[in-house]
Amino acid sequence: MSDTEATPDYNVLLRANLERVFNERDPDQRALAMADLYVNDPIMFEPDGVVRGRDAISATAGRLLDQFGPTFSFAPEGTAVGHHGLAVLRWHAGPEGGPVAVTGADAAEFENGKIARLWVLLDPEKAS
Repeated sequence: MSDTEATPDYNVLLRANLERVFNERDPDQRALAMADLYVNDPIMFEPDGVVRGRDAISATAGRLLDQFGPTFSFAPEGTAVGHHGLAVLRWHAGPEGGPVAVTGADAAEFENGKIARLWVLLDPEKAS
């Protein structure tokens, strides 16, 4: 990023990613969000694999929502922190009114104010 390029608002962008991509059940709306928030050929790194491209990332988000039920959603925790094109936002997810099913963080590398690479970092499960 050049000295003249404005620093993106990482908090706004990563929160929008949770809400408009990973909580969006309508594939057409999710595709619009992908175009707004991601570079043309993004990469998402998950614990179990690598997902390449807007369509594939969108499909992955849709499958997650379908898998965990109609009230499952992601919620941000705190404010994203970042600088020099890298930012992290903590989150938790679960069914509405139910227990938290998973916690973690998204770490994103930005290019020209859009997500180029996204790492989904899951916290280890805690024994009850």
